[in-house]
Amino acid sequence: MKVVEIAAPGGPDVLRLGERPAPVPGHGEVRIRVAYAGVNRPDVLQRSGAYDPPPGASDLPGLEASGHIDAIGPGVTEWAVGDAVCALLPGGGYAEQVVTPAAHCLPVPAGLSLAEAACLPETYFTVWTNVFQRGRLRAGETFLIHGGTSGIGTTAIQLANSFGARVFATAGSDGKCRFCEELGAERGINYKTEDFVSVLRAAGGADLIVDMVGGEYIPRDLKALKDEGRLVFIAFLGGPLVEANFAEIMVRRLTVTGSTLRPQSVLAKAQIARELQREVWPLLATGRIAPVMDQTFALAEASAAHEALEADHRGKIVLEVSGE
Repeated sequence: MKVVEIAAPGGPDVLRLGERPAPVPGHGEVRIRVAYAGVNRPDVLQRSGAYDPPPGASDLPGLEASGHIDAIGPGVTEWAVGDAVCALLPGGGYAEQVVTPAAHCLPVPAGLSLAEAACLPETYFTVWTNVFQRGRLRAGETFLIHGGTSGIGTTAIQLANSFGARVFATAGSDGKCRFCEELGAERGINYKTEDFVSVLRAAGGADLIVDMVGGEYIPRDLKALKDEGRLVFIAFLGGPLVEANFAEIMVRRLTVTGSTLRPQSVLAKAQIARELQREVWPLLATGRIAPVMDQTFALAEASAAHEALEADHRGKIVLEVSGE
């Protein structure tokens, strides 16, 4: 099968086409003939040498894909060959075929194309676990998401709005802020010209902040929270180290936590999949929410796809593998 390999740690130009044997599904696994593969920030980190695959995972990048099941391993009863699915992957999505636990597959939502379905797993799993499971967001609460026009941001805005929260989002231009508001944010905040702390405090403070920036945002996040607010980290694009006043966390009873998705157990990710199918997939099927797609690239153009991800974009970028 054709694959995209990482020749050596480095920039987008280290991605190259290669050939490998098709993987064989093990117990509890299925093999997917990939139609489209999502391109995500962890792929960039892996390519640059900053995010090693967990033990046993493919060294190929790609953490989500859509397509049709073409082989089933022992013990799998919930899927059949030919089923159209999208799936969270342990790795290996930049390939014509990929193996993943059957419990990490979800049906393609009614009305969505395979290209749109490839945008769902990595982003929706991440948002669900951090905003609703770990972050405990509830209707009527105030929620701030940084990076509002990213794949994570566009998903978090729509889901939080659909579940009744007041949504605020930071973005890097007035146009991007308006785009966040069109998706359901009450207020887009241009971080280049406005202080998100002042905006949130004027709104009464945030019950929950999900931060992918870190760095100098961290003490500002704490100030933007209400008493007993929650701060969840999912990445540190601005760096993980900062000086912060932990007395503020104690006195105001704040909760600071975070998570990464890929190292979690097969069972934990299966539970997320079940909750998504029950709580979120109906919203996708009715068109109440939808993935925001930026660009589609051919598999051979993976380098260009990474360049686009690291440049100015809105929503998700996918690779067309077979396009079925």
